[in-house]
Amino acid sequence: MSAVEDTIAQANRDRSGALIGYLPVGFPTIADSIEAAVAMAENGVDVIELGLPYSDPVMDGPAIQVATQAALANGFRLQDGFDAVAEITSRVSTPVLLMSYWNPILQFGVDRFADQLLAAGGAGIITPDLVSDEASEWIAASKRTGLDRVFLAAPSSSDERLVRAVEASTGFVYAVSTMGITGARADVDSAAKTLVARLRTAGSTSACVGLGISTADQVREVLSYADGAIVGSVFVSALSTGGVSAVAKTAASLSTGTLA
Repeated sequence: MSAVEDTIAQANRDRSGALIGYLPVGFPTIADSIEAAVAMAENGVDVIELGLPYSDPVMDGPAIQVATQAALANGFRLQDGFDAVAEITSRVSTPVLLMSYWNPILQFGVDRFADQLLAAGGAGIITPDLVSDEASEWIAASKRTGLDRVFLAAPSSSDERLVRAVEASTGFVYAVSTMGITGARADVDSAAKTLVARLRTAGSTSACVGLGISTADQVREVLSYADGAIVGSVFVSALSTGGVSAVAKTAASLSTGTLA
């Protein structure tokens, strides 16, 4: 069992489930993003998801797009991502996953990327635009290094594709709750519950729901049927408006939704 899967399983034994928090590396600065990630870990976030800024973030909502574009404008380099992971994992034991679109990994070199992430203490990669059918190179590299590979599942996915996503994923399967881009919204799409049920039928033992979760009540709702709740935009907005202290307060508030 991977560190991520073990952490999620432990959260389900101890509480209602796991809280996974997302922030982009390099926003508003590299140092701030590191401090914010540490603050999340120290205030109830079970798994950290660090997004690598990318010039064409097709799945990201407005808050995350603004943040990642600011990081790129400030000179973000891929090496900064590995350095951030190394700093965070030296300070907290919380598993750290990178979220990256596939093209930067391919351009950097799949094996080179895997080796540097492993050396930095990272737990694995979430690849939102890479389907398991086309991931043979990454699957081979992750098996060699022991890194987790998290694939996405959407409400529109066929039953056959869900089975392939479950079989190819380690750590957890990322269940996308809506058919759009990321961003906080008032109600978490009811399609998420149906999707997780379909993932269970496909054999998933670790399914986490993301896209649109912004309150402790929504975390609690999601954890009534899923293993983890993934929160992103609300953390980015907190960091943008209130700095690291606001991220800490947001994490502490959201984590109350994991309590039975």
